[in-house]
Amino acid sequence: MTGATRHLKFYTSLWAMMPHDQSGVILPFDQICEMVASAGYDGMAIDLGAGDVAQAHAVRPHMERCGLTPLIVAFPKTIDSLHDTLLMAKDFDAPFVDVIGQVMPLSVDGMIPVIRKWMEMSEKLDMPIQFETHRNCITNDLYATLCLLDAVPEMRLCADLSHFVVDREFKLPLADRDAGMIHRIIERSDSFQGRVASRQQIQLQLDFPQHQKWVDLFKKWWRDGLISWRQRNPYGDCIFLCELGPPEYAMTDATGQELSNRWEEALKIKSWVTEIWSDLERR
Repeated sequence: MTGATRHLKFYTSLWAMMPHDQSGVILPFDQICEMVASAGYDGMAIDLGAGDVAQAHAVRPHMERCGLTPLIVAFPKTIDSLHDTLLMAKDFDAPFVDVIGQVMPLSVDGMIPVIRKWMEMSEKLDMPIQFETHRNCITNDLYATLCLLDAVPEMRLCADLSHFVVDREFKLPLADRDAGMIHRIIERSDSFQGRVASRQQIQLQLDFPQHQKWVDLFKKWWRDGLISWRQRNPYGDCIFLCELGPPEYAMTDATGQELSNRWEEALKIKSWVTEIWSDLERR
């Protein structure tokens, strides 16, 4: 397959742009959108956990002017509260809603009806959803998420694998069993996020020598993810979200200064994934 009808679309996050680097300067929305569009991004994720609906409406005209597609990231705290977010996402013409569900039953049996209700809501409103692999939400734990995937075959994921690396405190070299579990996640993922984690930290600096073993692991996973997506999708858009969060996601020194330039790091991830995709196109 040549993949001629498939496209790789890059997004960044509004949250990651506030601020976008170690200067600590938060740019106005018009400058943020111009900067993001000029860097070759196709869209920007609007995080309703870090921001709110008012912020989403405020940034929208600037995104439209710059040709950026919005992706809505929802943090519903009740089952019913997702409904209005789906309607908003449909109005914004978002490709899907990334659900980080704050309804968190303690048992997998308790989680299943929550997931199914949200999926039914999505189908009824004709607004696709994906469940992000994320701490402090219904997919908090790798084991519970795998059980959910078995129980709800229609459930689709947005793979931010950094959370599972911290969740399970993966050691390197990665055990075959752990690699197999991540492969199961990838096989059910329809979009991917770019961040490198270790077993202790959620977001690593990309150029530090001690972090290269983790960078290599995530590059492999992103490649595996794109291969899997292409095998399942003869056409359509694969969305890759470069999401490097500001402090306290980003590590800082004793003065509160970030240890690296996240804007440049996000562009580096973007270039890596572009190269992976291009290599797969040539095969």
